[in-house]
Amino acid sequence: MLELITAGGWLMVPILLCSVLALAIVAERFWALKQGKVVPAGLVAQVWKLHQKQELNNDRIRLLRDSSPLGRILAAGLINMQHDRDVMKEAIEETGRQVVLELERFLNTLGTIASITPLLGLLGTVIGMIKVFSAITAQGVGNPAVLAGGISEALITTAAGLSVAIPSLMFYRYFRGKVDMLVIRMEEESLKLVEVIHGERERGEEIA
Repeated sequence: MLELITAGGWLMVPILLCSVLALAIVAERFWALKQGKVVPAGLVAQVWKLHQKQELNNDRIRLLRDSSPLGRILAAGLINMQHDRDVMKEAIEETGRQVVLELERFLNTLGTIASITPLLGLLGTVIGMIKVFSAITAQGVGNPAVLAGGISEALITTAAGLSVAIPSLMFYRYFRGKVDMLVIRMEEESLKLVEVIHGERERGEEIA
């Protein structure tokens, strides 16, 4: 492996750095975007029960806000539940936009890695071919070892760049879809809260 990295030339360094960064982002996003961590099951029902028991004080709302991204959105609505529906919904939407930005954290970086690593590989290919033609100009085609070195460098950097770009792009698309799905779930749960607080949903209707 070390021989391949050395044979690929100096452009292998940024490609390897991109691969390490992409791996770190993928691991972190897998942890951060767990559905149970972002949208805990039955959270709206728990909040409604506390509201019915008149136990939904500032301390409870603060704990709810710090518990999860969905809890943060619900807390924003509960702080404004004495206002009309539009004010409560606007507070939820404003906080929701901030939460979405947090859910998308590092995804642009992952997408950038997926875009630039093939270009780094292509640059390595160009540099390798330049070395090949320079060797041909200087020594002719009688020294295959010199030609093989330039061609090898070109192929290794191309392969390395694609090896980083392909999985990075796959995970970028996957996490984008995951965020979209979580956003829809949070919107649904937030709407439930607004409706039960303002009497637009029957009190006995299932909200879990």
